[in-house]
Amino acid sequence: MQGAAAISTSVAGVARSVTIVIPCLDEAATIEECVRRSFAAIARLERPGEVLVVDNGSSDGSAELARNAGARVVDEPRRGYGSAYLAGFAAADGDYLVMVDADLTYDFDEIPRFVEELDAGYELVIGNRLGGVQPGAMGLLSRIGNPILSGLLNALYRTPVKDAHCGLRALRRDVLPTLALNSTGMEFASEMVIRAVRSNLQIRELPIELHVRGGESKLSPFRDGWRHLRLILVYSPGFLFLFPGSIMIVAGALADVTVFAHLSIFGRAWYIHTAIVGSALVIVGIQVLGLGLCGRAYGAFVLGTPDPGFDRLQRRVRLEHGLVLGTLITVVGLSLGGVLVGKWAARGFGTLSEERLAVLSVTIVIVGIQVFFTSFLLSILGLRRAR
Repeated sequence: MQGAAAISTSVAGVARSVTIVIPCLDEAATIEECVRRSFAAIARLERPGEVLVVDNGSSDGSAELARNAGARVVDEPRRGYGSAYLAGFAAADGDYLVMVDADLTYDFDEIPRFVEELDAGYELVIGNRLGGVQPGAMGLLSRIGNPILSGLLNALYRTPVKDAHCGLRALRRDVLPTLALNSTGMEFASEMVIRAVRSNLQIRELPIELHVRGGESKLSPFRDGWRHLRLILVYSPGFLFLFPGSIMIVAGALADVTVFAHLSIFGRAWYIHTAIVGSALVIVGIQVLGLGLCGRAYGAFVLGTPDPGFDRLQRRVRLEHGLVLGTLITVVGLSLGGVLVGKWAARGFGTLSEERLAVLSVTIVIVGIQVFFTSFLLSILGLRRAR
C-alpha cells in the first residue's frame, strides 16, 4: 500500500516509537536473550523504543531476569496468552506494537521488516511460518492443525492470512479501539485476525522461519486448538447456526411433503412416523435459525462486530414484520387445528383418523410462536444499538 494512503514514518519530524511486547511464563532459560535481541532490533530501527515483558505469573524468576536485562516488566497474574497481551497493550507507550514470543522461536532480526510494513501503511502485519519451519520446531499435531484452522478461518471470513496463529506480529497502536480484543487464551490470535478483517484493516503477511524453542513448551495442541476452533465458530453464527438450521428446515419440509403427497418410500404404515420426524426437524431448524439471528444481533449490537449483511437485514425487517408473520403463521396453524377438531367432534370424538394433519397443525403453531418471540428477542438486543 503506497502513495497517498501511505503513512509517514514520522510525526512532526519524530520517528514513530516501537514497543516490543513479550508475554512470559516461566521462560528463565530464554527471556534475557529475548530482551537483548529486542533492544538490538530497536537499535537497528534507529527510533525510540522500549521492551515490555508481561510476566504471566512466573515462578522461576523470569520477571527479575527480564528487568535486569533492561526490560520494563508488567505483572499480569491472570493466566493466558490473550490476558498477557491485553495487559501489555494497555501498558505500552509505543506508536507501533510488536508481538513476539519469549522462547526464541522467532528471529528478532525480522522485527525491522515488520515495522517497515507499518510505515508503508499496513495496520496489521503477521508472519507466515508454514514455509519455513525448521526441523523439530513444530509438533505433528500443530503441523496438521494450523493449516486446517487457518483454512477454516479463511473460508469463513475471507482473510488474506495463511498462518493465522503465528506469534510474530506488528500492529499500529491506534487500531486497538477498533479491534476491541477481549479473548484471554491462545484464541487471541484468531480473534485479532477476524476482527481486523471485519474492520477492513490493511493486513500484510510476511514469510518467516520458525526455530526450535528454548525451554519448556506451554502449548497444549488439543486444548488450544479447540479454543481457536470455538472462537472461529462463535464469531460466525451464520455457519454455526444458520447453515445447519436451514438444512434441517429443508429436510423436514421435504419429509412432510412426501407424506402428504403419498410419496413416502416407507409406505403408508410409516406416514405418521415420517411426519413426526419431518415436523421435529422443522421446529428444531427454526429454533437454530433464530439462535443464529440472535447471535448475529448480539455481535452487531452488543459486541460492536461489523456485520454489513445483518445491518442490511435489520434496516429492511422490523419488529412489527416479525410479529405479523408469527401471528399469521400461528393463526393458520390454529385454524387448521380447529377444522380438525370440528371433524373429530362430528365423529363423536372417536378415533382420530387425521393424525398427519394434527402433526402439521401443531408444527405450524409452534413455528409461529417461535417467530413471534424471536422477533421480540432480536428487538431487545437491538436496544443496545439504539442507546
